Amino acid sequence: MGASHPDAAIAVPPTLFLSDADVAGLTDWPSAIRALHQAYAGGVSPAMVPPRSMARGDGLWLRALTAVSPSGGHLGCKLISASMTHRRASYLISLFDQTTMGLAALIDGNRITGIRTAATAAVAIDTAAPRRPLRVAMIGAGFEARGLLLALASVRALAAVRVFSPTPASRERFAADMRSQASLNVEPAVAAQDAVRGADVVLCAARSRDESPVLRGEWLEPGMTVVSVGSTLPEQREVDEQVLARAALIVADMVDEVAHDTGDLLAAHRAGVDVSSRLVSLSDFVSGQAVRQNAADIVVYKSVGSALQDVVTAEMLLARAREQGVGIPLAHSIVPVSK
Repeated sequence: MGASHPDAAIAVPPTLFLSDADVAGLTDWPSAIRALHQAYAGGVSPAMVPPRSMARGDGLWLRALTAVSPSGGHLGCKLISASMTHRRASYLISLFDQTTMGLAALIDGNRITGIRTAATAAVAIDTAAPRRPLRVAMIGAGFEARGLLLALASVRALAAVRVFSPTPASRERFAADMRSQASLNVEPAVAAQDAVRGADVVLCAARSRDESPVLRGEWLEPGMTVVSVGSTLPEQREVDEQVLARAALIVADMVDEVAHDTGDLLAAHRAGVDVSSRLVSLSDFVSGQAVRQNAADIVVYKSVGSALQDVVTAEMLLARAREQGVGIPLAHSIVPVSK
């Protein structure tokens, strides 16, 4: 297959550029959660979300995550550039129309990682948790913790929330902010185990400074749903081996990466915990191919993030931008190819 002469370039609708401010204004938790639920419920093949790639330099790297949306609308890529020397990072998401192959959008991806992480976790919780107002334990009081709680509160009623952070001021501030800004009944807990006791859902978005687990399996009670989003690399830890040993199902957004590239799963393997027989994809869980067999079963959702989540979330934002007339149009063209 080769490209035709450049003069044969075809004009297509303009590319829409969405800034970080645009993304902030367009973000809508229920819409993002609904789009991601539809994507995972429809089935996702491994070929649609290949492994991420990374180019490395001296103290810097460029990571690329690509995916084809099951909606039939777009295929896309998230690029992440980062410098460990200067402690800076930048994110860009590109969306291409699946019919015309035209560049539909360029979107500042700074906020989207947090949006899609929280919204996808809400999809998993909504599938797993009992159909009643939920009692929630929040381990962590930072940016990701806020997103997780707000996303969940947008789709499920919350009876009570207890938050633990090792820094008293952080947990007090988190509780006060959630009460005032989102009218959520959030109370600080003096210990992680106190926060977990009696909860239906345990949300983990924190790692200790020495990478020791912040959630222990001995604290869990029958029927709990555990979410872990704070440890995504081999050297990072968030939950201990007993959390995974007690789980009837371990639901992963990226099965291979969760199994082989996260410190929590690697530690479980070293401890002789049988993980593989209970590890299922989020797509199988949401579509009903893998289910919680008994109300007393513990379910763990382990997330490393996925390009599918980025692309589907970006699609949702693009649709809302077009409806509201938001963004900057950029002219571009496409070039037909010959066999």
